[in-house]
Amino acid sequence: MRIIRITIDESEKHDEVEIIIKCPRIDERLARLIKQIKHYEITLTGKREAQTYLLASGELYYFESVDNKSFLYNQKEVYESDLKLYELEQLVEGTHFIRISKNLIVNTTYIESVRALFNGKFEATLTNKEKVIVNRHYVKAFKEKFLT
Repeated sequence: MRIIRITIDESEKHDEVEIIIKCPRIDERLARLIKQIKHYEITLTGKREAQTYLLASGELYYFESVDNKSFLYNQKEVYESDLKLYELEQLVEGTHFIRISKNLIVNTTYIESVRALFNGKFEATLTNKEKVIVNRHYVKAFKEKFLT
């Protein structure tokens, strides 16, 4: 296993953030890291109190559909999205997001713990202490994504 060395050059002379990866080849561990970095590039718009906000997908805990409306949740706030849940799912495909029920997509990076329920479902506790239910139909895919 190769060591990953990180060098940070923080300076006011830089206009933007640039990440350069120098490597002999991209292995599985590096591919996961690249995927995580790209995850933060995806920007969604959400509305709250008559204002529109740009939201980095990596900072969102989950997406939920209620009464044909989609909502984006971060640690403390809720935003309404003009996109349908399946459109949000397509945008974050290949990231840490996974559908866990017909109306909910969760960001697995914010899952603190998971416990099995008696009926084949799982209950996931997020880092902000919210609890979400993984329906039976989605348990297999959830376990594959969450445990890797």
